[in-house]
Amino acid sequence: MILELKKYYGSLFENELLEEINQVGTFMELPEGKDLMKPGQYIKSIPLLLSGSIKIMRPDGDGDELLLYHLEKGNTCAMTMSCCIGNTKSEIHAVSETDIKLLMVPVGMMEEWSRKYKSWRNFVFSSYHARMMEMLESIDNIAFNNMDERLENYIQNKIGLINSKHIYTTHKEIASDLHTSRVVISRLLKKMENEKKIKLHRSFIEVL
Repeated sequence: MILELKKYYGSLFENELLEEINQVGTFMELPEGKDLMKPGQYIKSIPLLLSGSIKIMRPDGDGDELLLYHLEKGNTCAMTMSCCIGNTKSEIHAVSETDIKLLMVPVGMMEEWSRKYKSWRNFVFSSYHARMMEMLESIDNIAFNNMDERLENYIQNKIGLINSKHIYTTHKEIASDLHTSRVVISRLLKKMENEKKIKLHRSFIEVL
């Protein structure tokens, strides 16, 4: 596991910190669609993503969810850190978007490493900043872009995350991520197909 840590975090952390992470971290390998965190849970560990993608969503009072941002390899979740530090319950829903590998690090190590390693402090602050920028982008999308633009941005982001132009998802799942109805998404996807931007298949969307 130390080799994977060095591969994705070696440019961020010194060898001593990588060794400590390797010693206390719990390795997990999870399939696509697995819940990692639900609203109302207390957080006891911090995820360090080694491979795959996790989507972070915010539920509303009606049971719907809005996609806030994605985590990719080399990332961690700033909201998880906030819950850990404040010992508060989670207000987000985290789901593996692809098969993932990650290390779960005990929350008790956060303060110790913050005192001991400048690289860890920088990583924490950088993670807060990156996730904040992604949330602001999501807010801008909702406030200033129409659904056509939001859907196209969503598809382009998806391509980057999975590194493929074949997106295996359902219209219902996209609608849930974008906080709209399946009917609206199906209509807009058909419009994109007519514009030769995508091709709709039975089980996936092909981006042209």
